[in-house]
Amino acid sequence: MNIAKFNPRICFLLGFVACASLLGVGAYLQFVEELEPCPLCISQRLAILATGVVFLLAGLHNRGRKVYAVVSAVTALSGASISARHVWLQHLPPEEVPECSPGLEYVFQHFPLADTIKLMLTGTGECAKVDWTLLGFSIPAWTLLAFLLLATWGGLQFVNGEEQPENE
Repeated sequence: MNIAKFNPRICFLLGFVACASLLGVGAYLQFVEELEPCPLCISQRLAILATGVVFLLAGLHNRGRKVYAVVSAVTALSGASISARHVWLQHLPPEEVPECSPGLEYVFQHFPLADTIKLMLTGTGECAKVDWTLLGFSIPAWTLLAFLLLATWGGLQFVNGEEQPENE
């Protein structure tokens, strides 16, 4: 069976472009649409950045395709888990939503690092608020879909590569 193979280097660089585009959309929503990101939104942006860096390194390095494929998929799946938590928080009944926290600037200045990281990864009451939707899906739901697509794209590079000559 002959499956089309693409240059893994180009595929990794396309993954990087996708991550850069996602960060651009996040910046647009924050600075133009004035939607203030919550702690989980910021954590998701960091996961997109990390996934993009892995894709960029893979495209530039052009060696160790399978290692980069696994690392990019794992990084994207880590981001997907943060997005899934965010979507879950948004679907909680109002009485089960955690309390809102002080602003992130205050948290960074006055809380211990471990508490700040916990807050960034578990979310707070403001994370349950839905500010924007497209086709009925919130930003975290779209981000979850993007992470799953990025993980699939990165994972596919594990099997994508140059054709090996067959021994006859």
